[in-house]
Amino acid sequence: MPENPAPHPFTIANYRYLWFSRLTSMIALYALLLILGWQAYNLAREDMSIGASAGILGLLGLLQFIPLFILTPLTGWVADHLDRRWIARAVLAAQTLIALLLSVLTASGQISLWWIYIVAVLLGICRAFLGPAISSLAPNLVPRLSLPRAIALSTIAWQVGVIAGPGLAGPFYKLNPAAPYFICTVLYGLATIAVLMIGPVQRSPIDRSRGPLRQVVDGMAYVWSNKLVLGAITLDLFVMFLAGATAMIPVFARDILGTGEMGLSLLAASPAVGAIIVAVTFSFAPLSKNVGNLMLAAMVVFGIGTIGFGLSKVLWFSMLCLGVCGAADMFGVYVRSSLIQLHTPDDRRGRVNAVSHLTISASNELGDALTGGLAVLVGPVAAIVAGGAAAIAVTGLWARIFPQLGAAKTFKVEEGIT
Repeated sequence: MPENPAPHPFTIANYRYLWFSRLTSMIALYALLLILGWQAYNLAREDMSIGASAGILGLLGLLQFIPLFILTPLTGWVADHLDRRWIARAVLAAQTLIALLLSVLTASGQISLWWIYIVAVLLGICRAFLGPAISSLAPNLVPRLSLPRAIALSTIAWQVGVIAGPGLAGPFYKLNPAAPYFICTVLYGLATIAVLMIGPVQRSPIDRSRGPLRQVVDGMAYVWSNKLVLGAITLDLFVMFLAGATAMIPVFARDILGTGEMGLSLLAASPAVGAIIVAVTFSFAPLSKNVGNLMLAAMVVFGIGTIGFGLSKVLWFSMLCLGVCGAADMFGVYVRSSLIQLHTPDDRRGRVNAVSHLTISASNELGDALTGGLAVLVGPVAAIVAGGAAAIAVTGLWARIFPQLGAAKTFKVEEGIT
């Protein structure tokens, strides 16, 4: 009986370890980020206005982005030349120590804005190295035909983390402000152990004939020359950069909707509810037709949901709008990730994923900084509504600049769309 050419990823032990590590680390990350932002906003509100305090949340995004921007050329090269498993192990162990530090500072009453700024920079460094290594490791663990399903399952782990992390963080913070950070310490420890259990994986031969700088340039040149990959990466960059609503969740929870820690958790988890519905659907029924146009449509829906969230004055509708945003974003993530992974040779995958990870962080953390800056000038509501409208306009523009996106009918490498 012939071997199944596309086995389910969960039948592969190494992938199961990677998936569990991603699940636990994402729960820890999103719990940590939510409480870090909540603490920063509340500390700022002791002396600042709503707009100025919203600007502090934008600053946290900027502090995470700067090290990522500086380190991306190095981290992509590292992911292509060193054992990706050991990169992940080292970074997850470092994040365990960061969570432990935050729990001690909070329990002892020594947490301050300056400590939060330092931790934001450290998290930016960790995420700069972890993103390319983890993203490039998954394709080495499963057969090529199983990769779209593996990406969907990996995204489920991510989105469960986005739900469970904030869902745990708010209630536990209400009980004891240090408790969420202690839980994050345990979860990061489990994630580190899971990656330690991943056995040796096959890699494509590494070209060592050219120096590191030249190879970094080659990776970036590949992204520039492949218009499908370039269009998919930059579309996400500009849409998420302009429509960064999630950074303002503490502002809405405290000062606009007045829902406190419980509303903070519900709002922060809402995007992942929509996202996980889409991810679960794709894990059972992978998308296979008209993928490019569907990704463009999803970005328009994301902009509409962002506008709705900005205008909402009641918790349930705000949650609904954020859920729509999460579903649309997941749609785009699934298509973009599959296109990038399947259209990129393995020997360049680390560098291309580093570029992709940089744009994702730029769109998220730098987008948070943009929204925070606009909130200082025009208020958080106007900043979010304007961002959603701009995201819709950019999607229409990208459909014209990169016709390769609309021409991508399947995930297969097709003639004439690269």
